[in-house]
Amino acid sequence: MTALTPSVQRLVYAFGAAALILVAGTVLHPGFAGWTSLRAMLVVASFIGLVAAGQMLVVLVGGIDLSMPWVLNGAAIVLTTTSLGQSSRLPLALLAALATGAAVGLANGLGVAWLGVPAVVMTLGMNGVLQGLSLGLSKGLTCASCASYAPEPLRRLVVGRVLGVPTQLLVWIGVALAVTVLLSLTTFGRRVYAVGNNPRAAFLAGVPVRAVTVALYTLSGVFAALAGIALAGYGGQPSLGLGDPYLFESIAAVVVGGVSILGGRGHYAGVVAGSVTLVAIVTLLQAQRVPEYGRDIIYGLVILAILFTYGRERADD
Repeated sequence: MTALTPSVQRLVYAFGAAALILVAGTVLHPGFAGWTSLRAMLVVASFIGLVAAGQMLVVLVGGIDLSMPWVLNGAAIVLTTTSLGQSSRLPLALLAALATGAAVGLANGLGVAWLGVPAVVMTLGMNGVLQGLSLGLSKGLTCASCASYAPEPLRRLVVGRVLGVPTQLLVWIGVALAVTVLLSLTTFGRRVYAVGNNPRAAFLAGVPVRAVTVALYTLSGVFAALAGIALAGYGGQPSLGLGDPYLFESIAAVVVGGVSILGGRGHYAGVVAGSVTLVAIVTLLQAQRVPEYGRDIIYGLVILAILFTYGRERADD
């Protein structure tokens, strides 16, 4: 019998963890994994999954993006303040929001790839810049105070359903397919894994390492902006601090999904499972009425246990 490759093993672990939490929830609370409950968890997981798509791309080359919280928040604010709640202005607002994410991602990529600034420093600094700009331009007010709302077509898209399936899930499925095809079936995807495994060897083989890195950080900004657009549509309007929870969750979804934090190994399918696992854990703990401090402790311990499993698998390679 052929042994599973490390990447496939990590996918099995990721989906196994998600299944285990859902089974445990069903045992403790019948109906926990029923369609109604599962549908709600998947919608929440989709927002994490969108942010984690960008985080995964930079992690694959050994980087990290700590600017995501305020890229997400900034894009949501740009969307609503540009559209002013008017359907006719929605296309322009979407372009402006995505362009905001792309511009920040491009700046991050240029700083990391061409100026040699460590990714942690570059992206964390950019996050601070965006936070200051958002607070300064809004004078500390939420968009509710500015009377800025997401246009109705966007709200219907995010909260609507097609044959009982939330359209937000269909968007996430589309993103998952696009990322999977990009990484698995294109020359660019092969270059990404080559850079992640050994950037010097990739450079000597003719791979434009800097260009690939810049492209990945730009895509990371776009995915963060896309998540901000989706959250603005889901809630009707953004608020300052909207993106803060998604920094840890995006990184956790990536590592729980089996993506090597050192780069060069991982698949977005695992990130999907990691996103669902995180939401299922929180939902189960809330159903058990565990206090918030207890939820934080258990949440962290479960993630560490999964990572320990990956560490054992890595040591056995």
